[in-house]
Amino acid sequence: MHSTASGWGHGLLGVIIFSGSLPATRVAVGGFSAVFLTSARAVIAALIGAAVLVVLRQTRPQRHDLASLAIVAIGVVVGFPLLTALALQHITSARSIVFIGLLPLSTAIFGVLRGGERPQPLFWLFAVLGSATVAGFALSGDGAASLTGDLLMVAAIVLCGLGYAEGAALSRRLGGWQVISWALLLALPLMLALAILTWPPAWSGVDVPAWIGLAYVSVFSMFVGFIFWYRGLAIGGIARVGQLQQLQPFFGLALAGLLLHEPVAWSMIAATALVVVCVVFARRFA
Repeated sequence: MHSTASGWGHGLLGVIIFSGSLPATRVAVGGFSAVFLTSARAVIAALIGAAVLVVLRQTRPQRHDLASLAIVAIGVVVGFPLLTALALQHITSARSIVFIGLLPLSTAIFGVLRGGERPQPLFWLFAVLGSATVAGFALSGDGAASLTGDLLMVAAIVLCGLGYAEGAALSRRLGGWQVISWALLLALPLMLALAILTWPPAWSGVDVPAWIGLAYVSVFSMFVGFIFWYRGLAIGGIARVGQLQQLQPFFGLALAGLLLHEPVAWSMIAATALVVVCVVFARRFA
């Protein structure tokens, strides 16, 4: 019971932190290119992770862990940040946030494939219903639809689910913050090269909100959030705690409306509410 409660507590903190990622990315792509934003946030987070690893004198991961760390890096260091940044050039952050409703199903599927978990059949029923709600919203054409933006978000969700599940399984041996730190360091040479190649030609055109967005996704979205999220998934169960991501659209839509003054259509709220109902039932059978 204590492990379950702790897992849900850590997972919820991670979700709250991640909720600001898409609005912050939306602001940041107003001043930076998608590739530079993706690489710069990874470089900044990698430097933070490296410093913490050195200060706390963490041992290096074993050679057989490198493949898993590479999967984590592809999923959450490169794939999700880059694809969402590209998507947010076509759709609003409010619309992109609704697609997060697909993330728990993606995470659960990869939790079965990579983490060896076996949720009950009714779990899949409600997980699929929640995902179908998101798909239906996307196909409805409401909320400033864009086929390119929507497809990029779906691809981002697939890679993110893979990175979450792989990182959670690895966290059981290495620890949550250690996993994201080593994954960031593994990706650092590539991310540093991309950051240099896509360096903005002039910094004078980058406004303060874009810098704030970059700072948030670098420190919180790319590092701090994973400390809590991987810990929660590792001790509470990938499929079970992963369903907390269904709450992320609520927090994200609130931020998109309050901070970015983006229109939040009633259909977005209705779809999000229905998805949360599905996750409540899915949690019972995970």
